[in-house]
Amino acid sequence: MITIVDYGMGNLRSVQKAFEHLGFSASVSADPRVIERAERLVLPGVGAFRDCMAQLRQGGFIDPIRQHVASGRPFLGICLGMQVLLSRSSEFGCHEGLGLIAGEVVRFPADLRQDGAALKVPHMGWNRLRLQRDCPLLKGVADGSYVYFVHSYYVAPHDPAAVLTTTDYGVEFCSALWRDNLMATQFHPEKSQAVGLRILQNFGEL
Repeated sequence: MITIVDYGMGNLRSVQKAFEHLGFSASVSADPRVIERAERLVLPGVGAFRDCMAQLRQGGFIDPIRQHVASGRPFLGICLGMQVLLSRSSEFGCHEGLGLIAGEVVRFPADLRQDGAALKVPHMGWNRLRLQRDCPLLKGVADGSYVYFVHSYYVAPHDPAAVLTTTDYGVEFCSALWRDNLMATQFHPEKSQAVGLRILQNFGEL
């Protein structure tokens, strides 16, 4: 069973449907007790870091999420669900995150350029993954594969060993994290067609 955390923000149903399309049992839950017992836990998210952390606190999800990761069971953060794993974010002021990965969440520079052309923020659309190391989550995913992004902020972990993939958008940023049983993607696997489905399948098979 794959449990998807329902804290009031995120593409919950699309993530659930993607797992079910692959043949996995997936449920959406807003019950901290269910989150605490989950075999595999997914934390999706869209929106602002500050609001996400407020919803997680209000729903009583912070301790169950931390306990799940500490137990060694598989965990997958998606988009904003990846960013809140970090220590803090500068979005709408300074806000503390879950602190599971030391580092900050920072905004793309205002003068972002690539090959002489100005780039828009948010970073929205398809972009390539640069694989930094082998990981079961990316089994069968080729270096240079395209995935779908929608974000204005990106994670900057203190430990380079936590970086699983990078992506170039005027700056080279961390687009996926991995440490032990904790995995996370800045991009949306559920919107990334065959590559994204392969990543979700790999997670479901862990």
